[in-house]
Amino acid sequence: MTPAPSLPAFPAYDRSKLTAGIVHIGLGNFHRAHMAVYLDDLFALGEGHDWAILGAGVREGDARMRDALVAQHCLSTVIELDPSGRRARTIGAMIGFLPVEPDNATMIAAMTKPEIRIVSLTVTEGGYFIDPATGRFDPRAPEIAADAANPHRTAFGAIIAALKARRAAGTPPFTVMSCDNLPGNGHVTQAAIVGLAQLSDPALAEWIDSNVAFPNGMVDRITPATGPREREMAAALGLSDPVPVTCEPFRQWVLEDHFPTGRPALEKVGVTFTPHVHAFEMMKIRILNGGHAIIAYPGGLMDIEYVHEAMAHPLVRGFLERVEKEEIIPYVPPVPDTNIADYFRLIVERFSNPEIADTERRLCLDGSNRQPKFIIPSVRDALAAGGTVDGLALVSALWCRYCHGTTDSGAEIASNDPNWDYLQAQSKAAKAAPVVWLQMKPIYGELNKDVRFVVAFTKALNALWEKGTAAVLKDYVG
Repeated sequence: MTPAPSLPAFPAYDRSKLTAGIVHIGLGNFHRAHMAVYLDDLFALGEGHDWAILGAGVREGDARMRDALVAQHCLSTVIELDPSGRRARTIGAMIGFLPVEPDNATMIAAMTKPEIRIVSLTVTEGGYFIDPATGRFDPRAPEIAADAANPHRTAFGAIIAALKARRAAGTPPFTVMSCDNLPGNGHVTQAAIVGLAQLSDPALAEWIDSNVAFPNGMVDRITPATGPREREMAAALGLSDPVPVTCEPFRQWVLEDHFPTGRPALEKVGVTFTPHVHAFEMMKIRILNGGHAIIAYPGGLMDIEYVHEAMAHPLVRGFLERVEKEEIIPYVPPVPDTNIADYFRLIVERFSNPEIADTERRLCLDGSNRQPKFIIPSVRDALAAGGTVDGLALVSALWCRYCHGTTDSGAEIASNDPNWDYLQAQSKAAKAAPVVWLQMKPIYGELNKDVRFVVAFTKALNALWEKGTAAVLKDYVG
């Protein structure tokens, strides 16, 4: 039986006394369940009231979110989905949401103000214009080329315009803080902003590179998309919030302490400040995000709807356990004050939480962006160490089979990737010639030339077509 929710706890501080210190671009569910919650906790301690958030965005979805949040005074309902009982609270850390405009003029003006000392972002892994083949900023991306010709249309273009105005006014630059799930997210953000600035103003690009701080950070909290179920939860609390947020109880935020113009005292509410962000980051991306990819595609192909149902399936659970323990965890470097085996056990527990009701389809989304970041680095490390890659090759084969567009039962899989048409064509070609799939250089690089990986992948894909997902998993799990 589903545990009864508690009544939502409202902010325990006077929101009228808050002033903005942060502009945050991309007000999706993750931001409101993560960064906004940490700030809400800090404000409740009576601290940092000059660090409230101004929301901002550059996309159509941001405009819809603005309409919903402004109508409720920028308050957000956050429901923690603990199996022992749901806990609801109302987050008040955001005090305004800037208009979403084609030229971003209002956002640029807000970021120019001296009291804004941090500009933070959650624009998704695919929003940084990275060339997957090189891992570097791609100046040829259509949106970047358009912004260079007609500036300020992207989030990065708006940031550049605000930094230029601050430089002209003699105002110290704000810190740019990515809260997206990317390896070296600070470095990636710096490369995108400096790279875009170089296309139109090389001198400004050099100044940004030398004077603006881009701290790296690792973020973590499972936050499902909002749908009817989540809105029904809010309604059960007597709320009419059309955009409630649900999330797991666990949360983690690890940051480099590199904020020249100041920062909120987030260490008082559980944020870890350390120079070793990269170690935490690699552990999380390889084990958690890689784990999501491992369970996503077999679940999708076997018509399993929810992540916790996939975790309850002995073949999917066994697949995750074996690939992680044999082909991923052995190549994850030590992390300060962390037992990696214990961390993996926590991940299994989190994936298995039935209250989250996260979907396999969400985990399958955007594989063309996620696979090169979450799976392929583990493949390369295992190959370099002379280890087995049979399980990781099977992960790639399952993704390929999924992109064919039908489950094992014959049910249609709707488009689930920005490059779906291309991936579907590659998958169909790979059914007869598996190596075709590995020739997607932006994803696999030169792995199509590694005999060990090609042989393992070919064997796995052929077996999936011959025997089906369940039988192949049974053979692998043993």
